[in-house]
Amino acid sequence: MSSQNALRDRTMVISGASRGIGLAIAVAAARQGANVVLMAKTAEPHPRLKGTVHTAVAEIEAAGGEAVAVVGDVRNEDDVQRAVDTAVEHFGGIDLCINNASAIATEPTEDLSAKKYDLMQDINCRGTFLLTKACLPHLRKSENAHVLTISPPINLNPAWLGAHPAYTLSKYGMSLLTLGFANEHADAGIAANCLWPQTYIATSAVAHMQDGDTLLSSSRSPEIMADAAVEILSRPAKETSGNCYIDADVLIESGVEDLSRYGGGDNPQIDLFLD
Repeated sequence: MSSQNALRDRTMVISGASRGIGLAIAVAAARQGANVVLMAKTAEPHPRLKGTVHTAVAEIEAAGGEAVAVVGDVRNEDDVQRAVDTAVEHFGGIDLCINNASAIATEPTEDLSAKKYDLMQDINCRGTFLLTKACLPHLRKSENAHVLTISPPINLNPAWLGAHPAYTLSKYGMSLLTLGFANEHADAGIAANCLWPQTYIATSAVAHMQDGDTLLSSSRSPEIMADAAVEILSRPAKETSGNCYIDADVLIESGVEDLSRYGGGDNPQIDLFLD
């Protein structure tokens, strides 16, 4: 596992981190000494979802880090630039760009509205493009720059291509962009990797699915993704790029022998896109 204070004085910009996996990554990074700028739309409490950008900042600060909230939409170029400018103004630069914001709709094609289709492509693909693009000039100046995108390995198994084509397209789009960034910026020493959970993760998105209660009991906690993310972000960028990592594999490789601390029971539910 990464050493204590592995991210000391490094600055992270993360999208959609008011709750769930994004918040867990931000808190884990803060425990390792990182500064965090989190950008999310939730300024006021949502009736069904707990957590706002402001409660997230409080959690990050309680974990020992420094954090600034930016209320904004990752689809909006001006909002994204404002988040990046905020990071530079407060902390002097950017070392870590985390593309976490994501929308999911898994209805069959005939039932999926064009509005939901556009939302997924815009948040997932456009958002990943805009945030990474805005961070790049500052990542170039970092001694150990990382882009990390919460997206899956590209699995062309027809089962996944046929399950929810529009959602699959949007998530694979995030992965393709990230693998492209890895090659595009290899000479600059900027790492770009994807990270995906081996199992379902206990988040509000899972809770609101059909059979949500059953799924939650066989889901691991968001901390497994957070610990895997910190491990990746602590590695030398020039030796750690162009990968689609799975959280459990990262942790086992780093010496963690027992994953039971993350919950999920004896047979946790394997996540989407993994055979």
